[in-house]
Amino acid sequence: MVLIVADTSALVSLGTVADSSPNPLDLLLDSHTVVVPAQVVDELTETASSDDGSGEAAEAVLDRRASFEVRSVELDEMFPLDDGENAAGTLANEIDAVQLLCDEFNRLGLVHALLAETRLVTTPILLTALVRNGAILPDAADEFLTEMSDARS
Repeated sequence: MVLIVADTSALVSLGTVADSSPNPLDLLLDSHTVVVPAQVVDELTETASSDDGSGEAAEAVLDRRASFEVRSVELDEMFPLDDGENAAGTLANEIDAVQLLCDEFNRLGLVHALLAETRLVTTPILLTALVRNGAILPDAADEFLTEMSDARS
């Protein structure tokens, strides 16, 4: 299976549609070796305490905790990203992950600059790959993206 590190932003986006069947979060967890930095789990836990759609989405991800690995990583305190993105990029480099899943769209340039060999993937790219691989239909991908966008706006 493909080794992928995931950041909070993308996991919360996927969590917003986790009650669908099939859903991209479960498809990702079933088809990839997903590794998450401890800082991302901390951010998910904090987000899950919110009484809103993002809180519910984060809780849906945490409910699947047994399906992904959590690792500790030292942060580069000087790199201008928040702890979750910093940790995810650093971990992706340390474990030679094939991909980093991150939806921090206003900081993608910095996230990309942090990566050595790892390919940066966003949720729309993940959905495109799921369509291309026949895991979901194009209409479902459009609906997922709309629902994610509405929930995260």
